[in-house]
Amino acid sequence: MKRTVPGVSAAVREMLLGLGENPDREGLRRTPERVEKALRFLTAGYAQDAKQLLNQALFTVSYDEMVIIKDIEVFSLCEHHLLPFFGKAHVAYIPNGKVVGLSKIPRLVDMFARRLQVQERLTVQIAETLQRFVKPRGVGVVIEAMHLCMIMRGVEKQNSVAVTSCMRGAFRTQQQTRSEFLSLIKKKHEGLG
Repeated sequence: MKRTVPGVSAAVREMLLGLGENPDREGLRRTPERVEKALRFLTAGYAQDAKQLLNQALFTVSYDEMVIIKDIEVFSLCEHHLLPFFGKAHVAYIPNGKVVGLSKIPRLVDMFARRLQVQERLTVQIAETLQRFVKPRGVGVVIEAMHLCMIMRGVEKQNSVAVTSCMRGAFRTQQQTRSEFLSLIKKKHEGLG
C-alpha cells in the first residue's frame, strides 16, 4: 500500500539548506525525492496489520516442541535520531495446537522494524504479537543490533552491540525452556554454509 507523506521532499530540501548545502547543485537535485522514497520504504510497517499477516497462515498441527527462526536480518530506524540500527532477531515459540507459516515470522519482524523504533519496543512487539495471535505455550525473542547513533556519533563505540530479550509463557516461567532457546541461538549453522 503506497502512503502519501505530504511535505517530506520539501522538508528535506529545507534541511539541506539549513545544513549549508545547495539543494540545486547537481548531486543534490533529486535528493529530496530520493529521501522521501527511502523513508516510505523504511517505514512501510505502519501500513501493515499483524492480524492479517498471521491469521492467514495458522495451521492445526500436533507439534509441541520449540520452533526457532534465528538470524533474521533486522534493519530499522532509531526514533531518536532517525539513524539506522541493524542486526539479527531470534524468535522461538512452543506451539499449542497451531503453528504459523515459517515465512510469517520474518515478515512480522520486518513489519515492526519498518517503523521508527527503539530496540526494546521492537523486541516486545514481536513477542506479544505472536503470543496474542498464535496463542503458543510460550514465546522468546532476542535481538542483537548495532546502532549508528552510538557508532557514528555520541559515544562513538564502533563495536558495541545492544542485546534485548522478551520472554513470555514457558520461556519466562521455565528456566530449562529459556536455557534451551538461548543455547540453540548461540550455535553456529552446521553444514548450512
